[in-house]
Amino acid sequence: MTTMPSRTVRYVELTPAEFRQRLPESLDLYVQAMRYPPGTAEQRAPMWLAHMLREGWRNVTALDAEGTMIGLAYGYRGRPGQWWHEQVRAGLMARGEPTDPLDDYFELTELHVRPDSQGSGIGEELVRTLLADQRQPRVLLSTPEGPSRAWRLYRRLGFTDVLRHYRFAGDPRPFAVLGRSLPLD
Repeated sequence: MTTMPSRTVRYVELTPAEFRQRLPESLDLYVQAMRYPPGTAEQRAPMWLAHMLREGWRNVTALDAEGTMIGLAYGYRGRPGQWWHEQVRAGLMARGEPTDPLDDYFELTELHVRPDSQGSGIGEELVRTLLADQRQPRVLLSTPEGPSRAWRLYRRLGFTDVLRHYRFAGDPRPFAVLGRSLPLD
């Protein structure tokens, strides 16, 4: 449990069934944190439901004193054949980079904190809790290029470049793929 100025935060691991029950709240948080248009939630829902079925899926959620979700993080074991894995593999190969970071990793798929709670350490605690006791030797993630709180958090936690300025199919923004060995220090 963490105490923020005037706010107590509890970190809980939700089962897939519990996360499914809170999916609308989770997607609302995602849309707010990413500043996406409201229709984005309906597009993401099937993907998030499919992710919960993947090997090693794990979720950590930050709740305020009233039980309202103010942050979430989830991920799973990355595997060949998964969309993100294949996108990153293609990007590495196109640049002549080794693909060994994709050999055995945990994919930190989503990390979001409500805008009014950002900058208070919730994101870092979500990452640390999610990655505690992971069996894979490394963690990988992607984040939009450019200065942001997320970018600074990942660098502070020791994430380094795997692939920079990459454009995933269907998204015009450049992304960075970052990784680091586990466990976190």
